[in-house]
Amino acid sequence: MSTIFNSSDNDFIISRINQLTPESKAHWGKMNVSQMIVHCQQPLLVSEGKLGVKRSLIGIVIGNLMKKKFLNKKFGKNLPTDKKFIITYNPEFEKEKQLLINQIQSFEKKGNSVIKNFKHPFFGSMTAEEWGIISYKHLDHHLKQFGV
Repeated sequence: MSTIFNSSDNDFIISRINQLTPESKAHWGKMNVSQMIVHCQQPLLVSEGKLGVKRSLIGIVIGNLMKKKFLNKKFGKNLPTDKKFIITYNPEFEKEKQLLINQIQSFEKKGNSVIKNFKHPFFGSMTAEEWGIISYKHLDHHLKQFGV
């Protein structure tokens, strides 16, 4: 299974990020490409313990049950997102793109030790390996959203 800790998986993700331009258009959803790039940084920050997000009530109720589904299947379109992950301003594209690439490379370089938060705000308890899989799937999902 693809993971953000794997070199070849990250090379593939980064090559797709590098295909994005400030003019890239979403096939679904409300974000522009710059907002999507910053949105994709947020869960990585959560897993590193650099951004705190409270666990939602729905996550407490069904998150653990949904975790297996999300680990084993593709993400659907237009899924709900935590308010902290909704980007309402217009970020500077090139700067944020490079920050995301740097984050991805850091995950590969540091491996599982980069994970400091073992509580996902929706799924609950997660291992470093699960964070790696979910992080890759999240990035893949949004790159598909923008056609790359």
